[in-house]
Amino acid sequence: MTENPSQADTQAEQSQNQSDGTGPYQGLPEPAPLGASALPQGTYDGTVVFVTGGGTGLGKAIASEYARLGADIVVASRKDDHLKSAREGLEGLGGRVATVTCDIRDPEQIAAAFDAAESHFGLPHILINNAAANFPVPAEDMSPNAWRTVVDITLNGTYFCAREFARRHLAVGTPGSIVNIGASYAWTGGPGFAHSAAAKAGVKNMVETLAVEWGPYGIQINGLVPGLFPHTDMTADIRGNVDREHDKDPLQPALRVGRVRELGWAATFLTSPYARFISGHTLVVDGANWQRRALLNPPVVTVRDQMGKGPFEL
Repeated sequence: MTENPSQADTQAEQSQNQSDGTGPYQGLPEPAPLGASALPQGTYDGTVVFVTGGGTGLGKAIASEYARLGADIVVASRKDDHLKSAREGLEGLGGRVATVTCDIRDPEQIAAAFDAAESHFGLPHILINNAAANFPVPAEDMSPNAWRTVVDITLNGTYFCAREFARRHLAVGTPGSIVNIGASYAWTGGPGFAHSAAAKAGVKNMVETLAVEWGPYGIQINGLVPGLFPHTDMTADIRGNVDREHDKDPLQPALRVGRVRELGWAATFLTSPYARFISGHTLVVDGANWQRRALLNPPVVTVRDQMGKGPFEL
C-alpha cells in the first residue's frame, strides 16, 4: 500500500528544497516518496510493535512505517493529546492501533502498559524506546530538578522499558528486538545539553551491554540516532534554536535535512528478518552531519551567547 504525502509534508519539503546557498553542489539525493519501502509489503504482518512517545514527531514517524508494513502498533505516552494524535495518524495505514497511558519513569506503569498491550494484541515483538526529555540550557543554569527529570526519563525510563520487555520474553523463551533512540552527542558531548548528552551516552552503552547479555536468549538490541529532522511537533525551545538559522540545508554535508520517513525506514530495517545478525550497533542517520567537516575549527561561541543569554548571575 502506497500513501501519498500529505499537503503539509509536501509543502515542508518544497520549502526545504528551495535552498540558495549550496553553490554548484547538489548534496545527497532525496529519498523515495512517502509510503515507499525497501522491505516487502506484509513484512510485519502479525507483529506487535510497542513505541514509547509514538504519538508525535519522530516516534510517530517510526510507528507509521511499521504500520504501513502491517504491524499492530501500541503507542505509550503520558499525554492524552499525544495518544489521540497517534490514533488519528496511524489508523488506516496498515495494522491495528492501540494506545496506553504510561509514564516511563515508573516501572509499575510500564508493567501495566505491557499488560494492556498483551491484552490488545499479545506480547510485543519489538520495542522502540523513543520517549525522552530534552531542552537546551547552559550547564550553570541547570536546576537539580531539570537534571534529574531528563536523566530519569531518557536513561532510567529507557532501561525500565527494555527490562520489562526482556523479562517477558525471557519468561516464555521467545525472541524479540529493541531499538533505543539515541543522539550523536553520546559520542561528542553536547554543549547546552549536558543532561541529555549524559543520559544518551548511557543509552548507547546500554545497547552494547544488553546486546551481549540478552543475545543468547534471542533478543537483539540496537541504537538509532537521528540527525536534524525538522517536524511540526518540535518543542518551542528546540524549535527556537533550530530557527536561529533560516536555511538549514547548506549547514549539512548532505545539503539537506532529513525526512522523517528516512528514520522510520532505518528502524524497520534494524528489526526486520534481514538484520537479525546486527546487534549491539548504533546506526546514525544524519547525512554525516555529526562528523567534523573543516580543516580548522570555527571560533568558539559560548552556549550562553548562542542562546542569546546575558552573563551568568547567581
